[in-house]
Amino acid sequence: MPQILIVDPEPKLSHELTGLLAYSGDEITWLRSGAEAQARLASSEPMGALIIDAAVDGGDVLPLIQAVKKRAPILLLTEPLDPSALIERSKQGIDVSLIKPVHGRELVLWLHALMRGRTRVVCIGGGTGLYTLLLGLKTLPNVYISAVVNMSDDGGSSGRIREAFGMLPPGDIRRCLVALSTAPALMNELLQYRFQEGEGLSDHNLGNLLLTAMTRLTGSMSAAVRAMSDILHTQGIVLPATDTLCTLNAELENGAVIRGEHKIDVPSDRDPNLRIRRLWHEPVAEANPQAVAAILAADVVTIGPGDLYTSILATLQVRGIAEAVRSCRGKKIYIGNLMTKPGETSGFSVSDHVRAIAEPIGGDHLDAVLVSSSPVSEEARRLYSSKGQEPVTLDAQNLPSLTRAALWCRDIGKEQELVRHDSGKLANEIARLIGMPGSPAVKSRA
Repeated sequence: MPQILIVDPEPKLSHELTGLLAYSGDEITWLRSGAEAQARLASSEPMGALIIDAAVDGGDVLPLIQAVKKRAPILLLTEPLDPSALIERSKQGIDVSLIKPVHGRELVLWLHALMRGRTRVVCIGGGTGLYTLLLGLKTLPNVYISAVVNMSDDGGSSGRIREAFGMLPPGDIRRCLVALSTAPALMNELLQYRFQEGEGLSDHNLGNLLLTAMTRLTGSMSAAVRAMSDILHTQGIVLPATDTLCTLNAELENGAVIRGEHKIDVPSDRDPNLRIRRLWHEPVAEANPQAVAAILAADVVTIGPGDLYTSILATLQVRGIAEAVRSCRGKKIYIGNLMTKPGETSGFSVSDHVRAIAEPIGGDHLDAVLVSSSPVSEEARRLYSSKGQEPVTLDAQNLPSLTRAALWCRDIGKEQELVRHDSGKLANEIARLIGMPGSPAVKSRA
């Protein structure tokens, strides 16, 4: 059986990893120096993977990377690095960087995804759109999912918690944890339960309160999410896009500035047809290093569906996220919205959405644009029109001047009380796009 070599001068993870990997039948060899590793690598013994602590040999791990490159997956255990350093490590041959303190379960999930050839899918966004996508993707076989989640929400229960506790908003994180959870259905219903009465409790979500308590216990939102992922045994990992508590701001085309995600999202006191000219965070939102590392390690990156400015672009505006998307060698897929939204995308076509996404990424880097061909009934059109919304127009003739991405127009919507993406249909089309057996695939241009 191919061995997993772990090069670690002070193997703090040894006991935890030995137990986790032994359960799956993996064989481990622990080494304490680069010299030991080089000697081991000189043999013709089959190798499953190399895990290197960045502190080995004073940080000079490049010789080990070069010795193993293309022979087996390489995982680097490292202190937090800025996005440019993580991008450079990726170019050198690191398959995935894991930020210390390394979480044993996440390490094993990444290790098995790499060793067993699972398709690594990273989903960027927030809100109901990301929740729906994750629900579908977790039904696909041989897929490893990471969700990079928007952290700009300041409305509703999340906004109240953010203000009261000075912490990152938990709402979108909670939805993603539930979407990827393999816990019993009643547990997931419990996490989604919203109090209808009670002084101070009314309109709070129980899952949000649990994440608040877990953040206090563990010291950070990222640590809280890891702990909740263990409890819910999520099928993949959920990563806050940033650990920076910041405010989303938007400048409109008339020069007016709107401060706060909720006010941008709900245009109650302004002309909803005014377009947004510019978006930014105050203070500057710095990317969660593990989110950057996950994007760089992806075979596929999906962007959307979700509110264009307050979910998707709010995440791409986090410093380091767009750079990681641009540098990722995997396929990049934009999933288009079904309906426009007042105050954000009134009158927007598919090409308007693509143009807005290309700006922070730094040009045409998409490989596919997936949009809906599902019919929208006249009754639904009238209902949405009364709210200032309409189906997003597919102006296919304008796309070639913006992007070389393949256009996939497919039945991915459903109509019940509202017009929404269908998680099952969406997952099936993503499977086709990423080239699962029996399906055509879009090639990456990276």
